[in-house]
Amino acid sequence: MRQFFLTIPADLVDAARIDGANELGIWWRIMLPLSKPVLFAVAIFAFQSTWNDFLAPLVFLQREEVKTVILGLYGLMGMFVEWNLVMAGVVVAVLPMVILFFIFQRYFVQGISLGGGIKG
Repeated sequence: MRQFFLTIPADLVDAARIDGANELGIWWRIMLPLSKPVLFAVAIFAFQSTWNDFLAPLVFLQREEVKTVILGLYGLMGMFVEWNLVMAGVVVAVLPMVILFFIFQRYFVQGISLGGGIKG
């Protein structure tokens, strides 16, 4: 996010100030619409890290009915190793990330390229 905001020209912000916009108005009307692709990329990364988190649910969740998919996969590996069930569980665990990526692929690629300072 920082790299993206550094690439926004200061002339754009100065022009908004000359037009009478305050800091909140500059952020709301200029910075936020320009940063949508980067925000989508950050949202995808945040969802992925939360979805794949293993340690926090292991520590905080005590009841079996509220455990996450990742803990369920670990439980399958611990009880018995029937690989067909483990691989079906992996598909269930990966499917939401794949769907989310394909829905927001355009924003994700655009946000990564803008945030990394790549022009093109």
